[in-house]
Amino acid sequence: MRVSASDKIPGVVTRFAPSPTGYLHIGGARTALFNYLFARHHGGKYLVRIEDTDRKRSTPQAIEAIHDGLEWLGLLGDDKPTYQFERAARHVEVANALLESGNAYRCYLTSEELQARREKAQAEKRPFRINSEWRDRTPGAEQDGQPFVVRLKTPSEGETVIEDAVQGRVAVKNEEIDDFILLRSDGTPTYMLAVVVDDHDMGVTHVIRGDDHLNNAFRQLPLIRAMGWPEPTYAHVPLIHGADGAKLSKRHGALGVDAYRDEMGLLPEALFNYLLRLGWGHGDAEIISREEATEWFDLAGVGKSPARFDTKKLLNLNGHYIREADDARLVELVAPKLMLDDEAGRALLLKAMPELKARAQDLNQLAESAHFLFVTRPLTMSEKAASLLDDEARPLLARAYAALAAAERWDLESVDAAIRTVAEEAEVKLGKLAQPLRAALTGSNTSPGIFDVLVLLGRDEALARIADQSGAKE
Repeated sequence: MRVSASDKIPGVVTRFAPSPTGYLHIGGARTALFNYLFARHHGGKYLVRIEDTDRKRSTPQAIEAIHDGLEWLGLLGDDKPTYQFERAARHVEVANALLESGNAYRCYLTSEELQARREKAQAEKRPFRINSEWRDRTPGAEQDGQPFVVRLKTPSEGETVIEDAVQGRVAVKNEEIDDFILLRSDGTPTYMLAVVVDDHDMGVTHVIRGDDHLNNAFRQLPLIRAMGWPEPTYAHVPLIHGADGAKLSKRHGALGVDAYRDEMGLLPEALFNYLLRLGWGHGDAEIISREEATEWFDLAGVGKSPARFDTKKLLNLNGHYIREADDARLVELVAPKLMLDDEAGRALLLKAMPELKARAQDLNQLAESAHFLFVTRPLTMSEKAASLLDDEARPLLARAYAALAAAERWDLESVDAAIRTVAEEAEVKLGKLAQPLRAALTGSNTSPGIFDVLVLLGRDEALARIADQSGAKE
């Protein structure tokens, strides 16, 4: 069912705002996906902002990794990325405007005074709250030249309420919200100030992010209101947990997006589909295309409980997309893993791909299953393959060699008939012959169908490999 125009929100602008202090992690990729789809669903704009104000930890390599991961998933922003550090002058401008309007103040509390108050609160076993006497005090001549920070005057009475599009109504007493810092003593803006100013200037209407940022929203709203700016709609999405219910970590598969591509051998459409279903649903649909996701996505479908990351389910989904993928595209992805740089090798891989991809869950498995096509004799046998080539198997292989050598044609029908005839005449089940034959042809106990293996290798190579293991004379 297509979404009618009446179901769409006009003027939607979303943003994904990663900090470039490392790779694009899986939770960040899902946040980007949800922002992208919400904007696309409503015909709006999806933007990317690099929050690089932490100059010590933000690196060009991390920025490139984030860009690369977003590009691979098809989640680049509609405009060029905004870099938060470059907008510092604008952030300071807003802080000064808040000072002029009386919504912020210069706080001359020293770090020693703050530490003493913090220790006293701990000793008295009560929460530590910033309660600065400078909130309503005018600095005198003795403060000239003294360091200060700029703090926001947050409301001290009542409560702040957020009607969150995922979490529902959430309220916090204003007495629990500190007068947080807008400008540090060196004059640089804080994250809390920069985020609010950038969201406003970028026209962001919907802030969709992890629920670990929910507390930030209660600090950001007073700042937004102090400036008289439009309030965005908040949607705080539960975080991703491991299959055991614990917070997602590397042991659960919390890798960078590049690792899912390069190390695990996933296709982008598989990870896109999996991340979509990780905390969002549309009926019983499991396999969802990008077009369907754009049509169906809404915040009402986002669950309130943490989603559980399941690597097995991800790989099963990836297997589906590999089977659906264009063979030529798969060749381009797998050839580098096999170090194929010649046209003949690529042509053989393309010919084999329909059989190879039927059993693979990832590109690494696909490359591994194709390896037998490109090895040179004599084959190196795996331990399991070697165990299949015993004294009982060798005479069977010799008979198979003779039958195949006598075949007039080398196609699936002919090799199938030849091998079945040998099994019948030897009075053994087909598997009793097929397993050692597979070992002799591939060096492994797993492969595509044995008749496909014979045809793909070609008459001369297949017979030579059988001869190597059976003692038959070529």
